[in-house]
Amino acid sequence: MNARYESAKQMFAAYGIDTDAAIDKLKTIPLAVNCWQGDDVTGFDQDGPLTGGIQATGNYPGKARTPEELMADMEKAMSLCPGKKKLNIHASYAIFAPGEKVDRDKLEPKHFAKWVEFAKAHGMGIDFNPTFFSHPNIKDGLTLTSPDENVRRFWVEHGKACVRISNYFAKETGIPCVMNIWIGDGFKDIPADRMGPRLRYKQSIEEILSEPFDPKWVKPCVESKVFGIGVEAFTAGSAEFTLSFAATHPGCLPLMDNGHYHPTEVVSDKIPALLCFFPEIALHITRPVRWDSDHVVLFQDETLEMAKEIVRCNATDRVYMALDCFDASINRIAAWTVAIRSWQKAMLVAMCMPHAYLQGLQDAGNFTELMMRQEEIKNLPFSDVWRQYCVSCGVAPDGSWFDEVKAYEREVLSRR
Repeated sequence: MNARYESAKQMFAAYGIDTDAAIDKLKTIPLAVNCWQGDDVTGFDQDGPLTGGIQATGNYPGKARTPEELMADMEKAMSLCPGKKKLNIHASYAIFAPGEKVDRDKLEPKHFAKWVEFAKAHGMGIDFNPTFFSHPNIKDGLTLTSPDENVRRFWVEHGKACVRISNYFAKETGIPCVMNIWIGDGFKDIPADRMGPRLRYKQSIEEILSEPFDPKWVKPCVESKVFGIGVEAFTAGSAEFTLSFAATHPGCLPLMDNGHYHPTEVVSDKIPALLCFFPEIALHITRPVRWDSDHVVLFQDETLEMAKEIVRCNATDRVYMALDCFDASINRIAAWTVAIRSWQKAMLVAMCMPHAYLQGLQDAGNFTELMMRQEEIKNLPFSDVWRQYCVSCGVAPDGSWFDEVKAYEREVLSRR
């Protein structure tokens, strides 16, 4: 296989691409792995169904039931994947001492100490998400936009608690913490007032971000969504709202989830647009099928286009990348592994493209040659570079890692 890689390396070199450098660079770019794939977004602070625009379909055996099981499953999936990782956890994954339970507005760093211990053991940072769903204090489907001041105040205090926890994560790991604010607030049918809820949402986020934090270490984000389950007619956190908020509040980043837009919109086109104005942005990587269905990320056109835009914009250190996909109908370890490896493949392909050369053709108006070269590049032996990357990271290349997943299912998951 070394001979195959050496041959591939020479073919890429003919286009001015150093595949060794691409491999080394990709090893330094973190991808935040979402914990909620392992337990279908259930969390540890409630036993009821998912509410607030969230839904996981399927009932594949082996779901993680405890923090220990979830961490073991994440550890297994990440061991099968190349590249640098971070943790991405929700506030609903707080781990309480025996006999202890506090509500979300009273969460403290100590409730996430075991996650910090896990992250440190694997040399990872932690990204964080306040959990504005699946809770009895959601009134009429509303949290931060609620006209009930008691409800709104509860959720503001939850958000402020999460800022303090994000500070703790950054301090303990020495790695910046991306804290993402997303709410499912909205209405099922045509509302009588669209501006009022959004003004309350704006005020709520401003109150949350009044909690002290160092923007070098804590990266608050606001995430948009076009619609959700049960809020088909109106969502307060629309793309226009969140983008405008981030643009007018220094220290707050826009976060784009590529499933949270109209079906004909593509986030790959939005990435370079936002990078013209924002020093940093955040990205949730998923796979929408007709809508925000959070299917497992695959190595397909839009996945690759997003990666290409990040690389060609020289923004690998300006875009915080995280998975946000989950599927309860298939083996969850395999779902994680496919998603992580698919994004890694997309990034590696993007880093093995002659972007400067192609941009030169575009700027010179050589569109015929540009099209031809873009098609020609697709035939380069990328699979040999990918295999070399996996081997150099000490993980199984394609074709063999699934045997480990099946063994883990037999020996661990089937006994739950």
